[in-house]
Amino acid sequence: MKNYLSSTAPEPSGMDRRGFLYQSSILAMTLASPHWSDLFKDSRMGIVVHSYGNRWNSKTESKEFPGFMNAIDLLEHSAAIGAGGIQVVVRDWSEELVKKLRTRTESLGMFLEGSIGVPASNTEVPRFERELLRAKEAGVTILRTVCSSGRRYETYHSIGEFKAARLKALNSLQLAVPILKKHKMKLAVENHKDWRADELVAMIKQVQSEWVGVTLDFGNSIALMEDPMQVVRSLAPYVFTTHVKDMGLDEYPDGFLLSEVPMGLGMLDLPEMVAICKKHNPDVKFNLEMITRDPLEIPCLKESYWASFEKKEATELARSLRMVKQNKFKTELPRTSQLDNEAKLKLEEKNILECLSYSKNTLALK
Repeated sequence: MKNYLSSTAPEPSGMDRRGFLYQSSILAMTLASPHWSDLFKDSRMGIVVHSYGNRWNSKTESKEFPGFMNAIDLLEHSAAIGAGGIQVVVRDWSEELVKKLRTRTESLGMFLEGSIGVPASNTEVPRFERELLRAKEAGVTILRTVCSSGRRYETYHSIGEFKAARLKALNSLQLAVPILKKHKMKLAVENHKDWRADELVAMIKQVQSEWVGVTLDFGNSIALMEDPMQVVRSLAPYVFTTHVKDMGLDEYPDGFLLSEVPMGLGMLDLPEMVAICKKHNPDVKFNLEMITRDPLEIPCLKESYWASFEKKEATELARSLRMVKQNKFKTELPRTSQLDNEAKLKLEEKNILECLSYSKNTLALK
């Protein structure tokens, strides 16, 4: 970018000179304003609470990696390591915590997103509204949610069970819409290893509300035999927020292994995925979900895996297994089960710091 205020820039004359000096003074005051950071606060990568699965509410006594007991702890640490915001569970927030969160988030120039459970029935609507209002008071405008009870291939054992779950999810969203509209809050449904992209799009369209969109997870849908780039293209028109991650793959006898790995080491085209999201929603938030754990087993070669799918496409299975072979992780996928608690905490922090560095240097989220 050219520096039009540098000493080497040509000096305007006459009325142009006065205009130039006026605009320069305005720019100087703007740069000095405490609210200047607000223009940039959404550009840095945020951190999803699940990235700190080992440290969140940790009972491990550690001087170097003390546990996060609440959202304030997570916010302060995220600020210290250069993140732009956090996405954290909204549950049992006290009035005092809400005030502290709002004050501290604003003073740090960060963003705050919430994670909330949708109402399963009419009796849960008051609970949903209470939690939503607490989140709004804290400065949250986007709430992430999931509409299933677990991973599709582990939780549902027939197409009938899955259809019932899908109907229940649709009912929950329809119950939430009047509350969202009333308080002008956005709810973003995640592709949480449950809905395939076309199923999630169909549900969003059926709800027909400007207040309901998508939390676009960059890697989850690989577990459902979907092409990750196609998932991003399909869901980006509805994206409110994101879970950004990179994925490592490997083979195992019943299918393949799937693991979050530090960004830049996996097989996802993260710069392109970020660009697609920005194209559809220039205000979209990017949140790191780097979960440090053992690889997940995706048993796609077992008949039971396919029980909840209406269509069992051999071409999708073949494409997914070919993708695994072509993008097999260069070394053994990282594991944590053999580590003690302190070592897990150390590796978790290392992975998150590496991802934040990549987001700044490669994704230009800074």
